[in-house]
Amino acid sequence: MTVSATPTSSDTSIQGILARQQLDAGREAWKQRLQRVTTGDVEAAIASRPGSYSLPKLLALVSPAAESYLEQMAELSRRLTLQRFGRTIRLYAPLYLSSHCVNRCQYCGFNTDNKFDRVRLSIEEALAEAELIAHEGFRDILLVTSEDRKFITVPYLTELARALRGKFSFISAEIYQMTAADYRRLFDAGIEGITLYQETYDRSTYAQYHLGGPKANYDMRLRGPDDFASAGMREIGLGALLGLAAWRIETLALGEHAFSLFKRYWQSRISFSFPRIRPAYGVPPEAFPHLVTDKNLVQMMLALRLCFADAGLVLSTREPAQLRDRFVQLGITKMSAGSRTSPGGYSQGDKDAGQFKVNDERSPANVVAMLKDQGLEPVWKDWDRAFLSV
Repeated sequence: MTVSATPTSSDTSIQGILARQQLDAGREAWKQRLQRVTTGDVEAAIASRPGSYSLPKLLALVSPAAESYLEQMAELSRRLTLQRFGRTIRLYAPLYLSSHCVNRCQYCGFNTDNKFDRVRLSIEEALAEAELIAHEGFRDILLVTSEDRKFITVPYLTELARALRGKFSFISAEIYQMTAADYRRLFDAGIEGITLYQETYDRSTYAQYHLGGPKANYDMRLRGPDDFASAGMREIGLGALLGLAAWRIETLALGEHAFSLFKRYWQSRISFSFPRIRPAYGVPPEAFPHLVTDKNLVQMMLALRLCFADAGLVLSTREPAQLRDRFVQLGITKMSAGSRTSPGGYSQGDKDAGQFKVNDERSPANVVAMLKDQGLEPVWKDWDRAFLSV
């Protein structure tokens, strides 16, 4: 594990910011601050300009004291989201390309220590899976791969992206970490968004769950969003894996990370995802001491919306159908549907060794019907490359 040097007040890197705020280590002070938040602090945060960010405001909104204000926060979040995004919900589908991995992440079914028949999709097989996704109506696709650099190379991804451009209006990726130059090659090929979860912003917890492989380098991981944002990506996806560390402090670190990116890469759209630990091959959920309740998840989402008016809030099929049905009115702007979390899952069905077990197994058509029943507009396509030539 690499530990940054003592930060100076002039250090504006995310490493410097987190270290200066003691959000990456020595978090005991934040636990005490959270307990000291008063109802007056929460009311002042709620009365502040909706969608404006400050760390004290986010602290108040994620505090235990704010739990009594969730209905008020929900109404403000709903109104703010309607103002900024209308009644639309973007729909996307993930396409898993490989289950081979060299990392030893203790929460992931693709952990290299797990023994199962692993799968890699050729370009032709990936395009066949994408065809099934497109047939369901999707025009927004997320390419997902584990750390399989020997097979899922930059040339592989650029060739695949160029082949998908005619069928999908927005292509994003959730992939292993690359250099800024490699991200630029992906962008030029048609991949316009990257999601990279830090998993946890607490250094000691990060080391506990990342036992080997390139991903075990905390500081390298933390630099990732700066690298792909500087490469011109239109969408920057952030998130923490909920269940690894105390969620309230993780939210504070996530807010600081997002705010630092907003200031530097204002031309890009930033989105938050809320992945909770799910059962997976070789991953018992009881092994995680910081599991997040539904109420915790709602509070985290609402707090981030009230601090980041224009951020996307993404909810995946990790969550059960009934919960997703309720959350779509609270600030969610994008959700997956009909997801398969193993390579070849759309044509052959998910295997036991997917990255995680899907919770909402409804078809895309059923999710669309649910959204329409709630007066929302499902959006398969909200971007077109043709705009760039106007």
